[in-house]
Amino acid sequence: VQLQASGGGLVLAGGSLRLSCAASARAFSDYVMGWFRQAPGQEREFVAAIRRSGRSYYAASVKGRFTISRDNTKNTVYLQMNSLNFEDTAVYYCAAGPWTVGIINSPAQYTYWGQGTLVTVSS
Repeated sequence: VQLQASGGGLVLAGGSLRLSCAASARAFSDYVMGWFRQAPGQEREFVAAIRRSGRSYYAASVKGRFTISRDNTKNTVYLQMNSLNFEDTAVYYCAAGPWTVGIINSPAQYTYWGQGTLVTVSS
């Protein structure tokens, strides 16, 4: 499975961005898809995930501002990010894991990773 993330860029605080992650995977709909981020000098952290059922999960820091969605007909997962602030600056990675993923916010549960896309929020 190959994952290609896109949509990052420079945005002013309070602005919005939408990230996309296209997957070259058969049975894409069976995968749990997640977004993680990593700021300079920090560990990779969970942002959001969505199961094949459509059930979604969010980190507390982004809940209410970010929305994860998936289009199984396009093999693509999205992350709509609103009300961005400086603390959201990071490289964002999409990831795919088997539908049996239990600990949804653990990077170790995901098998495939995209290359990352940089989001920079300026004040």
